[in-house]
Amino acid sequence: MEPDLKNNKPESDFDQCDFICVHESVVNQVLNAMPKEQELLDLADFYKVFGDATRIKILYVLSQSEMCVCDLANLLQMSQSAISHQLRVLKQMRLVKFRRDGKTVFYSLSDSHIETILAQGMEHISE
Repeated sequence: MEPDLKNNKPESDFDQCDFICVHESVVNQVLNAMPKEQELLDLADFYKVFGDATRIKILYVLSQSEMCVCDLANLLQMSQSAISHQLRVLKQMRLVKFRRDGKTVFYSLSDSHIETILAQGMEHISE
């Protein structure tokens, strides 16, 4: 670790306070604005869904066009079973919806929020 030439301290020493001083008004303000514990757990579960590359691919494909499982499997070169499994997870998190047309089931994104999340994620990693 390179020392800071100005203070002759290792860089890791700068990520902590030199003394304990709790700014209670700020802490209380943030604490009052914090969502409930269950909401934070639900949000964490929501973002876990985005932690799988196959699900991200499916969401990107569905942001372009609705598709049936056969089309998704062909496009992503995966088995229909594997695609169906991932679609089930995405449906449980209300990220995709489906409609039946005869014997075919077509999938699409649940709403435009999903496209926004994907776009913001891509923008962030492109910086």
